Amino acid sequence: MMDPTTNGMAHLAVQEKIPAARASLKATKSQRQTLVATGMGNALEWYDWGIYSAFAIYFATEVFNPKDPLAALLGAMAVFAVGFVARPVGGLLFGWMADHLGRRASMISTVGLASFGSLMIALVPTYNSAGVWAAVVLLTARLLQGLAHGGEMPSAQTYIAESAPASRRGLWSSLIYVSGTSGIVIGLLFGYILNLLLSRQEMQAWGWRIPFIVGAVLGLYTLIARSRMKETEAFTAAKATVREPIWPEIRKNWHSALRVIGLGVGSTVCYYVWSVSAVQQAVLIHKMDQGTALLASVLSNVVLIISLPFWGRFSDRFGRRPNLLIGTGLPIVLFPLLVNTVGQGFWSLFLPATLILVLMGATLSISPAVFAEMFPTRIRTVGVAVPYAVAVAIFGGTAPYLQSWSNAAFGPSVFTIYVVILLAISTLVAWRLPETKGTDLTN
Repeated sequence: MMDPTTNGMAHLAVQEKIPAARASLKATKSQRQTLVATGMGNALEWYDWGIYSAFAIYFATEVFNPKDPLAALLGAMAVFAVGFVARPVGGLLFGWMADHLGRRASMISTVGLASFGSLMIALVPTYNSAGVWAAVVLLTARLLQGLAHGGEMPSAQTYIAESAPASRRGLWSSLIYVSGTSGIVIGLLFGYILNLLLSRQEMQAWGWRIPFIVGAVLGLYTLIARSRMKETEAFTAAKATVREPIWPEIRKNWHSALRVIGLGVGSTVCYYVWSVSAVQQAVLIHKMDQGTALLASVLSNVVLIISLPFWGRFSDRFGRRPNLLIGTGLPIVLFPLLVNTVGQGFWSLFLPATLILVLMGATLSISPAVFAEMFPTRIRTVGVAVPYAVAVAIFGGTAPYLQSWSNAAFGPSVFTIYVVILLAISTLVAWRLPETKGTDLTN
């Protein structure tokens, strides 16, 4: 027979576990809110870049001189690239803010500025009404968005990595590209639906403005959601310690900054080719129907989204380096083969885009975790933001323009060689990278 005292103690222990369980549930709810608010802002960033690339076909001749459609499109793509020039500046500005004032403050500021940029593009005047000033307004809006996006992704990456349990950091980090690619998918779906509902004349006249208006509204909603977020424990603990000058710390970690650039060049360009500019190239080069190209791109990105959490879990179990080697190594072989399969039919774009994006998902899913694990808390955001923005600005931002120009001038082979070289660089950096899985982020 059980001792009454023992029975009472067991009952008391059960009673004590109930509040703990409830606290755990509250923490889980808080974590969900954190993930949603972080993901919304990151999705908005990618949505902005995605709809600009997808709808440039329509608004290029509205904002630039309509007498030369090719020159107008190249002008729109040049503005797309110039927007990336502001990203390193934004990375430095908002990275400094995140490392000094808090991750939350930086993430609120970036989403507000990006939303304002979307509103400016939605209201940009036409070339016929404002002449070259239309392009000036568009350029200004893209520069503002470039500043915002230069700080958005590094701040969000750092916030997620610091908030995640160490054993699930890879899985949690996959949210960055899950939400980012979701933003692109939403933008492409917008294009697909509008393409069905509106004529080409209506799309060119005013339909292209709708996605940018929606982007501005979503930005306002995200700003409110982020204002309710809590600061990470890692930053709060680091803020309580003696604060040394930041530049000596950055100089001490120069090798990590170079690794960020090296890892980013190949994956960034390859990702932009197959996820962002694939629709434009399929329509212009291969004469694919606009709706068909949009649908193929949407579905291939959906498959990528589904694969990302699995790759995140894979890295939590087997390490970061295997993921990185798969994500940039295999596309070296496949890119030249797959780029030549694109034609006029749905499957000719969907299948190659899906295959290469899913493989790249091995790298994309864990990039936030890998980057965060390279730097100490004091410079974790700015240490990632500046080199990552440099890599994206120089290589990712110019990819659509270089692809359009080189395809027109030399055919697809030159650009293919360029991408393969960048992928090889990223693979070499991944091969030499120390394993960082489980690194303590409170240092």
